[in-house]
This record gives sequence, structure tokens and C-alpha cells, in this order.
Amino acid sequence: MFGFGRKTSTPTKEWKIEDDKPLVTKTFNEPPKSIDHNPDYQEIEKKDHEKIYEEVLNHFKETELYPIYETNCPKSEYKPLNKFEKAWLSKQCLLRYLRACDWKKDETIKRITGSIAWRREFGISGGEFEKVTSDLVKIENETGKQQIFGFDDEKRPCLILLNGRQNTKTSDRQIQHLIYMLERSIDFMPQGQDKLCLCVDFKKYPEACTYDPKVPAVGVGKSVLYILQYHYPERLGRALFINMPTLVNIFLKICWPFVDPYTKQKCKFDEPFKDFIKPEQLAYNYGGDVNFEYVHDDYWDDFVSKADAKRAKLMDNFEKHGAEIGLSEWDLRQDI
Repeated sequence: MFGFGRKTSTPTKEWKIEDDKPLVTKTFNEPPKSIDHNPDYQEIEKKDHEKIYEEVLNHFKETELYPIYETNCPKSEYKPLNKFEKAWLSKQCLLRYLRACDWKKDETIKRITGSIAWRREFGISGGEFEKVTSDLVKIENETGKQQIFGFDDEKRPCLILLNGRQNTKTSDRQIQHLIYMLERSIDFMPQGQDKLCLCVDFKKYPEACTYDPKVPAVGVGKSVLYILQYHYPERLGRALFINMPTLVNIFLKICWPFVDPYTKQKCKFDEPFKDFIKPEQLAYNYGGDVNFEYVHDDYWDDFVSKADAKRAKLMDNFEKHGAEIGLSEWDLRQDI
């Protein structure tokens, strides 16, 4: 019924390097030129939707103060948007929320306002609201359990989750780490692309795992699903799951009813990563050509540096094009 648990044809080699190939220990900066598909942002298709979009845009341009936390925030604590939040409120951002809310104006405004508050409270809104930093979550990735590495055949950055490399106990910081990596995946999106490819491998890697990679509690799973579906609408382009053990199958079947139908269509179970990612963008043990070894100090510093540079360039473009709400991400991501 759910399509879970079919036998995988993906290579199950341990992470290893080949002596006769160049060694890669860092992130890719951009998709290769060999990917000939040039993504483009989804535009407004219906005439009546143009008016709704303009009304939503004008609401956020005209509203001065916003809540700083998601639930029961008194108006006395509302604050104006900073420049990072205004850049986040791009034309495509508004359209993603509008489509997710089926073009209902009031629902869209409420949802975006809720996301502004959540992003502030969580600590990812820039300026005084930037609390989830690379220094905070760096320890979570010492074994390389999450990697932004390569682009799929639609030029989506690949966020790879390796549950079998778990190195910490369950905590709020694990969720902060996931959201930090999701935000950095967005930084790596090339011009025209606003979605990512999520690659989840449940294989155990005993040489890297210091904590038993147990399936998370259903409550934690529901919390993460809520964040992804409510605060990151239409950001998922594809989700690939491989090497799924029995407990994961049970967990997913429990959580599956909470996944929206649109997201379900994007999920692939036990289909090789190489069917969706070109060999030059994929590690050797997944059937790719890249001789990759995760070396934390080399990878992390390089990854953070590149993500910071891309974010700084986006903000430069934001200032260059007028520093207003509703700018096109095509302009914001120019030369990124």
C-alpha cells in the first residue's frame, strides 16, 4: 500500500576511496554544465491569481510589525522586518505559500505571518534572530551524518541524510541541525531552482556511528513533518529513501497519514540514487564516479564558507535591486 521496504538495488559498499582517482573531501559549488535542464520558477498561471498575489504582496509591504514567536505573542513585542526577512519575502516565496494555501488570501497571509514568527523564534531569520549557527550545530555533523553534496538531474542541491552515522543523543539540537542544513541547501540552489533533492540512507555505518541510530519517536517525526510542510511549502522537489529496515518501515507507515498528498508523490522508496543523480555528482558507493571521503574539518569549513558567500551575494543582489519585499529570486540569485 505504501511502497515501502522493497529490496534495494543500490550498492551497499562501505564508504571508501580509490587510490587511482582524485580524492574529494569538500562540497560541490554548483551543478555541472553537463546537466542540460535549466530550471525556471513557476509563474502565475491564472488571471484572477494575479490580483490575489498583489493583495498579499501589498499586505506585507504595508504591515510594519510582526510577532517574534509563533504562539500568543503580545503585540507589544512585535518587531519590524529586518533586511534578511525582507529578502526571504521574495515573489517566489509568496507564490509558494499561495499555491500551498490554494490561493486563499487570508489563509496565505496568516501562514506567512506564522512562518515569520516561527523563523524568529527558532533562530534562522538573520540579525538579532540568527541563533542557529554553524558553531552551534557543528558537533552534530562530526561523522558526516548530513551532507549537502552534488545536484540531481534537475539541478536541485542534494541534502543527504545518513541515519547510520548518528553521533549524538536525541535533542533539540538535532532538529536545529536539520533545519540549518535545510537552510544551507536553499543557499546552494542555482538561479531558477527553488527546490531540493532529499536523499535518505538508513544503512548502518558502524565505523562512524557512536550512538545507536534508532528510529525517532513519532512525536518528533510529526514535529519535523509539521515544520517542513507548514514553514517550507513547495521546497521539496524529490525525496529518495534507501536501505530501509523494518523499524523504519513501521515508523513511516505511522507517519504517512500526516504527509500531504503532494509530498507523497515526490517520494521514491528503494530506488537507487544513481537513477536521479548523474555519476559526476554522486559518491562511489552509491554507484557514482566521485571518490568521496567525509573529512569533517575539511568538509565543514569549506561548506560553511561557500554557503556564507552565496548568502552574502544574495543580500548584495537584494540591495542592488532595491531592497524591497517581493523581488524575484531570479534577480536575487544572479551569479550565485
